[in-house]
Amino acid sequence: MENTATENEVLSRTVTITPEQLRSHWQEHRSLSRRMIEAFPENEIYTFSIGGMRNYADLTMEMIDLAGAGVKGIATGDWSGYGDSGQQGHSAAPTTKQELLALWDSVTEKIETYWPQIAPERFQERDNAFGMYEGPIHGTLLYLIDNEIHHRGQGYVYLRALGVEPPAFWDRNMG
Repeated sequence: MENTATENEVLSRTVTITPEQLRSHWQEHRSLSRRMIEAFPENEIYTFSIGGMRNYADLTMEMIDLAGAGVKGIATGDWSGYGDSGQQGHSAAPTTKQELLALWDSVTEKIETYWPQIAPERFQERDNAFGMYEGPIHGTLLYLIDNEIHHRGQGYVYLRALGVEPPAFWDRNMG
């Protein structure tokens, strides 16, 4: 028997996640990533690395730049802003951990501001994110989340190497 299900029939049988659930999922990850930044000793966040990887402040700046410019691009189609003022594809990090946390918080607020502007059908549209990735918006958003998880994983290794207990990887509570 040949399978002749239409795309709409297939979609009607799939599990869906609402835009609000997806926003909440992303913000929960961001909450855990913020606790990772807080856990770093001030004197190590800008200098410590293993095996030639970037320090955690640089990794954090990549996450900040991608999330901030990414949510704007997803909402508006304007992908400018990623690393406009820095090197290695991202902005230069502030000079203190508190400034880094403040910048992280400003991007969290930016997500809350832009998210309501994203029409649900936008997630299925294709766009050229940052002039580098041509694909569906939902794929771009998942990349932003995956990239953050990847760099947070590097932070876990760094903190363990420094003898610092990192936050529990499974605890994404925002409170």
